[in-house]
Amino acid sequence: MKKIFPVIITLITVSLLGIIFIQVSWIRTQALFREEQLYGKLGDIAQQVGEELVSQRNVTFNNPGQMPGMKFPGDNYDIYRQFSVTNRFTLFEIREKIQKAFLRQNLKDTKFEFAVASDNAFGHFEMKTQSFVEMAADSIHNKSVYYPLIPASGSLLESLTPDEYLVIVVPNYKSYILQSLGWTIIGAVIFTLIIITAFFLTVRTLLQQKKLGDMKNDFINNMTHELKTPLATISLAVDALRSEKVLGNPEKREYFTSMIKDENKRMNKHVETILQAAQMERQEVQLNKHDVHVHDIVRNVLSNLQLQIEEKQGKVDVQLNATNDLMEADEVHLTNLINNLVDNALKYSKDDSFQLKIVTKNIGKNIRITVEDHGIGMNKETLARVFEKFYRAHTGNVHNVKGFGLGLSYVKTMVEAHGGKVKADSVPGKGSMFTLDFPLKK
Repeated sequence: MKKIFPVIITLITVSLLGIIFIQVSWIRTQALFREEQLYGKLGDIAQQVGEELVSQRNVTFNNPGQMPGMKFPGDNYDIYRQFSVTNRFTLFEIREKIQKAFLRQNLKDTKFEFAVASDNAFGHFEMKTQSFVEMAADSIHNKSVYYPLIPASGSLLESLTPDEYLVIVVPNYKSYILQSLGWTIIGAVIFTLIIITAFFLTVRTLLQQKKLGDMKNDFINNMTHELKTPLATISLAVDALRSEKVLGNPEKREYFTSMIKDENKRMNKHVETILQAAQMERQEVQLNKHDVHVHDIVRNVLSNLQLQIEEKQGKVDVQLNATNDLMEADEVHLTNLINNLVDNALKYSKDDSFQLKIVTKNIGKNIRITVEDHGIGMNKETLARVFEKFYRAHTGNVHNVKGFGLGLSYVKTMVEAHGGKVKADSVPGKGSMFTLDFPLKK
């Protein structure tokens, strides 16, 4: 798993980056295509409007009566001026024609500016909209198209009209392109987020599987060490009972049979602990609640562990300050969880001394129990995972502390099953404190 995990992460990361790169490239290609498509439509619009303006101007020339005040050569008038598009059409009329052309090209809401330029250089505008000059100057953000307004070759107006050009500018054409690609971009972003989420969940699942694998290996190692010792002891005791010296000595027979019985009880206790953990996993634990005095439970636990405390030459400070210690609880499980906390303090106490402080007090409608020791303490990593099932602080191949890592997980499960809360605080080298809050009997 350790070797495959980095490979899987690398492959998924490369695949994700590749998909994002392909999507971005495809969107860029689509944007360029839409830009060319827009430019083509603008060219068609300019051509349609230009041809319409030229054709209608020609009609006017062929019917001079339709142009009031029209003058002909010899009237001391600029003949080129009188046959120009700007002299035939108003700004509003040309705008209306352009709007209709935009509508035919499915560009209904597209903004535009336009002008009619002369003198071949587009520096002189016979007619222009208000923002045309400003928009035409910005060729980076705005798109412009030109169409010459010249009569057809061989027509009557071929040599009588000035050189004119229709110029149409679409401002912020890139925003139009992005708008046209809106759903495509949104879809790409959504699917990319889905892929990233799937990638994140996959990595998290792999990390969880890796953590579970490490916990499983630790559990198997701990179980092996826990069961190997009593099995070895029982094997030695059985071999001893077969010897003639022991068979003829009733005291030695009693000693070895008692040893076998004690080790058998020890193995049964380990098996029950594992089965109990399995029941909690399946949520099959049934609580037999009745009225229980917490102070009596604490005293019974300390009494049962008195020998272990004396072996450690320990001191226990008990301050049962709660004025109300009556709660509805399962006496067996409540006893076991407090026993686990005291036993845990014994296991992780310092070699030179053992100090334990148990305090009870009332907090509103709850009773608070604190179990504080002055043992080796826990670092932040261990403290964050101390209530996880099968978790134990890493000690390498040293197994001087017995157990499966189920004690504190059991404590948390049982406290919450009684409607309470548990919190752990610890300082490495100074000790740990567990705080339990239980609701009192109503």
